[in-house]
Amino acid sequence: MQNPNKLVVWLNQIRANFLVLAVLLVLIGIALAYKYLPAGHSIRWVDASLIIFGTIMAHASVNLFNEYSDHLTGIDKNTKRTPFSGGSGMMNSGLTEPLSVLIAAIATLLIAGSIGIYFGIVVHWSLFVIMLTGAFSIVYYTPLLTKLMLGELFSGLTLGTLVVLGTFIALTATPGQPLATLLPQEVILVSIPPGILTALLLLLNQFPDTEADRQGGRKHLVIKLGYKNAAFVYVAGVAATFLIILILPLAGISSFWLYLGLLPLPVIINATKTTLKYYNNIDKLIPALGANIVTVLLTDALLALAIFITLF
Repeated sequence: MQNPNKLVVWLNQIRANFLVLAVLLVLIGIALAYKYLPAGHSIRWVDASLIIFGTIMAHASVNLFNEYSDHLTGIDKNTKRTPFSGGSGMMNSGLTEPLSVLIAAIATLLIAGSIGIYFGIVVHWSLFVIMLTGAFSIVYYTPLLTKLMLGELFSGLTLGTLVVLGTFIALTATPGQPLATLLPQEVILVSIPPGILTALLLLLNQFPDTEADRQGGRKHLVIKLGYKNAAFVYVAGVAATFLIILILPLAGISSFWLYLGLLPLPVIINATKTTLKYYNNIDKLIPALGANIVTVLLTDALLALAIFITLF
């Protein structure tokens, strides 16, 4: 049998199809930065491109560290893999070596960290806090955070809210600017739904992996709460996400264009119904996983589009 193309193998290894999430989060931050850019200032697209690349590298890094750890603990061997969860299976198939994956994980982390350091030096020191929080989440997600029921929280924070906020600061702040003036109210509040959505993406994708994760020593929310209660947490998170989007224009904080972010509601409502009905039947739950991923990506994209529209 012909050996698979190395590029294809490594694209699968870093789970490249999920990296679009990083790009969409940065786009929300860029849109907000344009909206609040001080008069006479402009965004350098070199900086915007660096932020996109750095965020992609950070996302790839956490994927690689996670897969490396899952291989060592045996989780990867016991996981029931679905199109949306369960890892790539590249190491188990012998297509990549654990040491190579570890080296790639460290390399992508260093690239992302270097970009973060650059912006922390030339723009604002607060970016060091965001960068270090992200680095901590990447390195300690599997060995620590997933054992303390903090994996979902840190994922939503570092691959959701903080990406939006960090992008905004990197493109609009000036050195020495007071912390109190860095982030307008709208920027903070608009960054919350993407964070919740990322956490929900992880939460629902853990359902098929729960027994393997339990055997591997993890203690995430699905293991702690059980399938049924975790399903209710998922539904509550969905409700909170879209309630925030609904309220912000009504409160005069955002434009009514933000309601574009409500368009995926029919998709996610169907996903919640499926989750509540089939939380303990993984085969029947798989369509909900797919609908959830579509909702996360589409909502983030529509939030960015809604903010861009208000600029014209």
